[in-house]
Amino acid sequence: MAAKRLSLFAVTLLAACVGESPDKMAADSLTRDLQRIPADSSAVLDDRPAAPAAPARPVAAKPRPTPAPAPAPAPKVLPSGTVIATAVDQEINSRSNRQGEIVTTTVSANVTDSRGRVIIPAGAKVTMTIAEIRESENKGDHTGKLTLTPTEVAIAGRSYPITASAEALDRELRDRKTNAGDVAKVGAGAAAGAIVGRVIGGNTKGAVIGGVLGGAVGAQRAVETQDRDVVVPAGSRVQLTLQGGLAI
Repeated sequence: MAAKRLSLFAVTLLAACVGESPDKMAADSLTRDLQRIPADSSAVLDDRPAAPAAPARPVAAKPRPTPAPAPAPAPKVLPSGTVIATAVDQEINSRSNRQGEIVTTTVSANVTDSRGRVIIPAGAKVTMTIAEIRESENKGDHTGKLTLTPTEVAIAGRSYPITASAEALDRELRDRKTNAGDVAKVGAGAAAGAIVGRVIGGNTKGAVIGGVLGGAVGAQRAVETQDRDVVVPAGSRVQLTLQGGLAI
């Protein structure tokens, strides 16, 4: 009797440890299977691909603010009275050059404005016209005649008209050799001397003496009236003075 009770206690304890009997567990599994909704395998599935997403609209960039324009540079101006040092490129000679011909000079040093900016650089070319030129006709004329008129200056390949006076600082007078005009002057002096001799002496001897004296006077006169050319050698200084402002 005691053994039977012990066996019953063991079975009860085992059932409590396991939790449920195998039969009950099987019954619960069957109940769950019956409660499931059967799947309809004949239903048509909508397997169409999803429509592509619309492309995102580009965001318009905000316009950048327009920068303020840079201030215009101050104009480069040389005032009236500005002196420009130049050197003549070729010799000017009253014997070979004529009125209306064109000559050029080269600027010798930078010409700057009141702010120190270079307006006319050294090496710039100045174009001039020979307005008047003639030789010295007598010893009393110490300069002859030469007038140069500046017309334009070339800077960086561009020409600018200028109004200025020009003075050749190194001009010289060069004596010419005796020419036909001088011989004619001597002959005229000799003839005048002969006439004077005849009037004074009244005979041939007086005429001869007068002729000799007249010839001497004529020769001296020829020396005094001998032509001398005004010459400006190549490389000589020519100074320009602006008579109107020059804007570059």
